[in-house]
Amino acid sequence: MNAPDRISASLGAGEAGTGDEPGATGDDIEERTTPHTGSLARRMMVISAVWISILLLSGGFALDRTLVALVERNFDDQLEYVQTALIASSEIGPDGEVLLYRPLGDQRFLEPNSGLYWQISGDGHDDWPSRSLWDRTLQVREQRPGDEAEFYNSSQFSDEPLRMVERSVILPGSDTSWTFAVASAREELDAQIARIRSILFWSFAVLAIGLLILAALQSYFGLRPLRRVREAIQRIRTTGTNRVTDPLPYEVQPLVQELNALLAHSERQAEEARTHAGNLAHALKTPLTVVNNAATAHADDLADTVIREARTMRRHVDHHLARARAVGRRATGLARTSLNDSAAAVQRAVERLYAHVRFDIDGPTDLLVAIERQDLDEILGNLIENAAKYGGGSVFVTLDAESDGSGTDPCVIWVEDDGMGIPEEERIRIFDRGARLDTGKPGTGLGLAIVRDVAEIYGGTVTLGESEDLGGLLVRLVLPRAEQLRPD
Repeated sequence: MNAPDRISASLGAGEAGTGDEPGATGDDIEERTTPHTGSLARRMMVISAVWISILLLSGGFALDRTLVALVERNFDDQLEYVQTALIASSEIGPDGEVLLYRPLGDQRFLEPNSGLYWQISGDGHDDWPSRSLWDRTLQVREQRPGDEAEFYNSSQFSDEPLRMVERSVILPGSDTSWTFAVASAREELDAQIARIRSILFWSFAVLAIGLLILAALQSYFGLRPLRRVREAIQRIRTTGTNRVTDPLPYEVQPLVQELNALLAHSERQAEEARTHAGNLAHALKTPLTVVNNAATAHADDLADTVIREARTMRRHVDHHLARARAVGRRATGLARTSLNDSAAAVQRAVERLYAHVRFDIDGPTDLLVAIERQDLDEILGNLIENAAKYGGGSVFVTLDAESDGSGTDPCVIWVEDDGMGIPEEERIRIFDRGARLDTGKPGTGLGLAIVRDVAEIYGGTVTLGESEDLGGLLVRLVLPRAEQLRPD
């Protein structure tokens, strides 16, 4: 195990795997039902039905109360008009009794049990009923003279519910409080109220059905673009198209744009995977050919050839695995990693390998970069381990070395050592896979290549220069800065 491998093992010790449960098969996974929260159309219909019902019931009740009150008020006005005419036509006779000097004009007061009655009552005097009462008498309530007319329902006639109005007055020439009562059967009033309520019921029933049909049509046509998106996704899966291009409403466009972006991201990943697979196959082809030829020819140095070519293949495999892991972790979303924590962890791991080297890390402690922790550890581990291995005993790491204070610029990390450095003409070639300037020390020549590839996957860069302070190599690593979380 080389030094970078040991650093990665030290930093990743104790982490649990995240694979599938043992024994789980593809069929078992496919049989798992997709979680959902129910039908969106059904939810919209239920909400519409409940809200329409509440509004119609409330409106119907209010309208019913209003119309019934208007009908009853009109009915009461007619009774009060008769009562007023009755009082105006009354006078006190010579014997102190009430007389009508003109009869009321409604013929029903003369017909027995006609449904329209009047009665005049006074303390100490016999009741004077209309002829329509025949042998019956109205039971009146006691009132004080001057009070307003009182309207109420009465069931004193078991076969004929009544609507009554009463008022007590003192007529000129008399000290008696006379109660003038006018009553009418409620049959006509109740029939009018029943007709009004029937009209209201059927009108609101038709209105409710119409509104529910409207809500259903709105749900159907309103959610139709989502069905078109589903059909477009199905075409992507079945016909091989790679984008949703159907014209859709503005509200659905953000969903389509995100979906197309996800498809483009998946295509890039698939293309990267194919490219890496092809590169790996091409890189392994030559070592395998060398080993096969040596074995076929029964070469004397077969063992040395196998060992040498196996190391070469291992370098290629390690390199492409590192890229594949970085690409896979990048696909999980925007990462947020503490730069200071990663650098400190790498420092502790490298100090165990190079106890004689002096390390110094400077910079803010709250820096966050948009890269996964494992990939950041691998990048810093390679850079700091190389500085310790090829330097003269001092390694200086500067975090956020070129910040402009805006918090939106990329994060720049300097890794400096006091070694011999790298000639300017070799600073490009050193990033090639397997390239090494000092073959006297153990290594695979993949460290800087992995650093460059992983950094580029996350949108970063890495360049080499000369350290002004220590005189050795300066590695300038640029990584995207993660947004700082602000408390609410």
